[in-house]
Amino acid sequence: MRETTVRRRPGRTTRKNDRLEVRVSPIQKAMALEAAALEGRTLSEFVADSVQRAAEQAIREHKVLTLTAEDSQTFAEALLAPPAPSEPLRALAERYKRTTVTA
Repeated sequence: MRETTVRRRPGRTTRKNDRLEVRVSPIQKAMALEAAALEGRTLSEFVADSVQRAAEQAIREHKVLTLTAEDSQTFAEALLAPPAPSEPLRALAERYKRTTVTA
């Protein structure tokens, strides 16, 4: 297997030796080829960078919670001064204590 060294960011070198295979429609391939050419990159470079950006965004969307200033304030206030438990919540807590076995 051929190993390629690519410099991505200053001071960081990565070796590319894993493969990713995907089937695409002719239209998708043509668009990717055109986009790569417009950016002066190979199709492989374009696809690899696009996949990485999309993966980073998907991970960020699922792991990072973004709040407005108002939401942040409400959350902080709830943490600092939580409301007293309601009657239905107390009843559920009692039921949990009765039905749960602890070791």
